Amino acid sequence: MKYIYPAIFHVAEEGGYWVDFPDLEGCFTEGDTFIEAYKMAEEAMSEYIISCENDKVELKEASNIESIDIEEGDIINLISADTVKYRKEISDKTVKKTLTIPAWLNEMALNKNLNFSKILQKALKIELELE
Repeated sequence: MKYIYPAIFHVAEEGGYWVDFPDLEGCFTEGDTFIEAYKMAEEAMSEYIISCENDKVELKEASNIESIDIEEGDIINLISADTVKYRKEISDKTVKKTLTIPAWLNEMALNKNLNFSKILQKALKIELELE
């Protein structure tokens, strides 16, 4: 399922930002930069909603951002979460893949006892900008 909720980004006294969700009680996070805080907010919201889905807890309807009072210096932003996509990303289930590489490359990798699966996973995460 896809969800969109407002989040309030507060400037932290020690630097960075802390984030809370007015409609998701107990859901909050932080980050050293606004971008990091935003990414952490997406992750925190996804995990919070997945927990509610698993426990069959009904979520409150998202507030209209125009009706939310914020303090000076705070930033309000909409955060989206796709729980189907997020569940796939955090799943530990593995699949077997067959691939073809040059024989010389295979031999060199085997001589160094390299873990093909681990290297492929890391390369795919980099290519997909997940790391």
